[in-house]
Amino acid sequence: MKAYIFPGQGSQFPGMGEDLFDRFEMAKEMFHVSDEILGFDLSTILLKGSKEDLQQTRVTQPAIFLHSIITAKVMGADFQPDAVAGHSLGEFSALTAAGVIDFESGLKLVSKRAEAMQKACNLSKGTMAAILGMEDKKVDEICQQISGVVVAANYNCPGQLVISGSVDAIESACEDLKAAGAKRALILPVGGAFHSPLMEPARAELENAIDSTSFSDPLCPIYQNSPAIAVEDPVEIQKNLIAQLTAPVRWSQSINSMIESGITNFIEVGPGKVLQGLVRKISSEVSVSCAEI
Repeated sequence: MKAYIFPGQGSQFPGMGEDLFDRFEMAKEMFHVSDEILGFDLSTILLKGSKEDLQQTRVTQPAIFLHSIITAKVMGADFQPDAVAGHSLGEFSALTAAGVIDFESGLKLVSKRAEAMQKACNLSKGTMAAILGMEDKKVDEICQQISGVVVAANYNCPGQLVISGSVDAIESACEDLKAAGAKRALILPVGGAFHSPLMEPARAELENAIDSTSFSDPLCPIYQNSPAIAVEDPVEIQKNLIAQLTAPVRWSQSINSMIESGITNFIEVGPGKVLQGLVRKISSEVSVSCAEI
């Protein structure tokens, strides 16, 4: 059994749209449609944009979503998932590829998400930090003892957890975690405290957009970030997607849930190879690859 997995922010790179654009007429059409929906020239940025261009949240999120969906579309009949999952932003790609939301609705939601997150970042100073070489449970316990907002944001793989919160609280947590034995505690170059309570304004704003979007039955079970289990009810999927911005990405738990359900082959659909690396660290017993087109 195979699962298709969709990457989130951080997987982008300059020129990432060139191969798709050059090889597939469908890609050209979807690039053009995306430009019209978004109201700016995403195509040119995907083809010729600099690293700095692609680091703008309003650009990055639609760019990764578009790359993933075009890749899934051009696979045609070969796209036959037994399950799907996406890391953070990638959950929107997974839902679109699995037929829960249509392409136009998915792109609009992703664009709205990026705008709402940027607004929330402007309201409160937050950041994130990668904690390496410490058990998740111990990281959680230490974060709970810190005054201020600091929570686990991404359970990426064993020994790699990202925390999120206010700048002061994150700095204090990093000091305490290193003192308690973490190999490294690295503050990340991000613009805000994603997947933390500081994203509540963005969650509230995105909730209205998600509520007004039509959700359909998925082609296969979807392992969503928040519950980290298979979900197939459109109402439940919608509810979990609303919760996602302030809830942690439980990626390790999601992958383990898929493995327990019989998934043995994980295929990354989208730019980069970040998720392939994470899955390999979660389990050495499964097959991991990128989508072949």
